[in-house]
Amino acid sequence: MSVKSQETNMRRLADLLSRDLGYIWGENERGPNGAKKTFLNLGKVFLRALSKDLGLRDAKVTSNPGGIAASGDCSLIGMWEDGGIYIQLSQPCCGRERVFLYRTVRHPRDYTGGHNNFLTVKDMRKLSYSELLEKFGALRKEGGSHGRHDWAA
Repeated sequence: MSVKSQETNMRRLADLLSRDLGYIWGENERGPNGAKKTFLNLGKVFLRALSKDLGLRDAKVTSNPGGIAASGDCSLIGMWEDGGIYIQLSQPCCGRERVFLYRTVRHPRDYTGGHNNFLTVKDMRKLSYSELLEKFGALRKEGGSHGRHDWAA
């Protein structure tokens, strides 16, 4: 996928995550629908392309629709030669601006990893996709260290 397409997807995700995705607007809850369904589908597309652009191997993209009152989430875990990265897109009930969680991991089943770091909806609107790739690429250069990276500041 092109950088321009990914940047457009990033902006669309920011727009979706700035809305209340946990409310289904009167539709029957028979699985994700409306904006929530759009978010889950677009999130998976975005993360799959991101994993390729980051040069990850053993990358796994998943989504979890959650329940009627939750946004659900999309996640990516993937490895470089030395370490890897875990990324999750969601709309937390508290701190709703912090929608993009990321941290280093040591192996594909490392569910605790390094320190949690966040990007906000504003960051997703402001950063270019190339800048996002540079930020995550810095994790690779550090050899998967589990230090704190405060790029959202």
